[in-house]
Amino acid sequence: MEPWQKAEIPGPVKAVLITRPEVVAVLIKRAKRPLFVVGTEALKEEGGKPLDYAVRIAKAGKVPVVATAQMAMELKKRGLQPAARMAMVEICSRLTDPKWSLHGDGQPHDLVLMLGLGPYYMEWLMGSGLKSFAPHLRTISLNRFYQPHCSWSFPNLSAEEWYKNLEKIAEELEK
Repeated sequence: MEPWQKAEIPGPVKAVLITRPEVVAVLIKRAKRPLFVVGTEALKEEGGKPLDYAVRIAKAGKVPVVATAQMAMELKKRGLQPAARMAMVEICSRLTDPKWSLHGDGQPHDLVLMLGLGPYYMEWLMGSGLKSFAPHLRTISLNRFYQPHCSWSFPNLSAEEWYKNLEKIAEELEK
């Protein structure tokens, strides 16, 4: 699989493709300390439909959410209180610390979900930083385009296929 942004070379270790969204639900259920980072790009398609999925996934999976930029207010409008509000660079930096967590108890997060951290290249950089400096983390990109620096990522998808996959993840967690 090639990244959506053609000129970038991710290195020899690339994300495993998410071909069955049920696997993401299983990974979330098995994680001891998952975290969901949601950015403003989740608002830009179809009136925030990706953000609605993020809320469903976070609630059903009981995953604390870190909101970037103005996303805290948008999450509250959708009935989800974010656990924290941070700039994307700040959350990325904190996640590289193997003793940091939102809970402040020294037990680090083990799984990070990412959605809407755009534009595409910003998530690319965040994924690259976490891949290189946070070996204790597994990362899942729930964005529409392949992010090779994450542990798992969707392939490049049409909007219709993307929503179908996000719906399946939400349904599996809501069972």
